[in-house]
Amino acid sequence: MSSRFGTSTEKIDALNDYAESPLFSDAEKVALEYADAITVIDRDVDDELFARLRQHYDDDTIAELTMIIAWENASSRFNRAFRIPSQGFWKR
Repeated sequence: MSSRFGTSTEKIDALNDYAESPLFSDAEKVALEYADAITVIDRDVDDELFARLRQHYDDDTIAELTMIIAWENASSRFNRAFRIPSQGFWKR
């Protein structure tokens, strides 16, 4: 089954193990690793990770990806502070 955006629920369920999952391309894996590095407070985006990201994405795409990740992080923290539960949009 797929979400309305075309991503399989199997792939969504595999997100916790994206690094080892055959469901994700190398480009998707590095984008997810980048998202983790930006999201986890005690991690950083080191030069090696950024170089791998640039193998798959141009500067404009990296800027857009960074903005989306930052927005989602801020939104998540805002919702958590106000006890706003997930709306489950990915399931639709």
